[in-house]
Amino acid sequence: MKDSIKREQNGACSGYAECENVRTKCNILILQGSPRANGNTVWMAEEYKKAAEAAGHQVTLVNVSKKKIAGCLACEYCHNKGNGACIQKDDMQELYLLMAEAEVLVLAAPIYYFTLCAQIQAPIQRMYCVNAPAKVKKMALLMSSYSPGVYDGAIAEFRDICNYWKVENMGYVSAKIDEQKTDATLSKIQALVEKL
Repeated sequence: MKDSIKREQNGACSGYAECENVRTKCNILILQGSPRANGNTVWMAEEYKKAAEAAGHQVTLVNVSKKKIAGCLACEYCHNKGNGACIQKDDMQELYLLMAEAEVLVLAAPIYYFTLCAQIQAPIQRMYCVNAPAKVKKMALLMSSYSPGVYDGAIAEFRDICNYWKVENMGYVSAKIDEQKTDATLSKIQALVEKL
């Protein structure tokens, strides 16, 4: 039994070790899409990071709004001559390396117009060349907006991505204008981390 626990602790993120109350530590990648330096989405991503690190997880937070990531060209180079590599050599190359090692992927997106913001859409759609991240087993979604009732499109897209990549949908936290940077929203973010 000790050997099985040791393997679980040192292995990939998979929840609780078999027959023992031992939680594994995960390699978490947060993609944060807000261009506002002290914005509400940034706060949500930072609080998720703090809670996850406090629980012993390894967390990398990337502000993709500051990256130069173009949209997919649909040129099919990646599926032909590229052998899985994208023809575009921009900042997405950095994210490919991080995505290849991530076990948990968290998307943090402001909702400007009824779905995930463009800054998050670009890196997600550029994963087309590899089809799905190799090690990601779980995903979570953080959203902020000014208005209520604008989350359905983003939630549906997130759900479909989880289903296509065959990863666990750990849920989402949303925060409209009167819920932003509040203790109630912080508690929801911390509860999301506790699901790891």
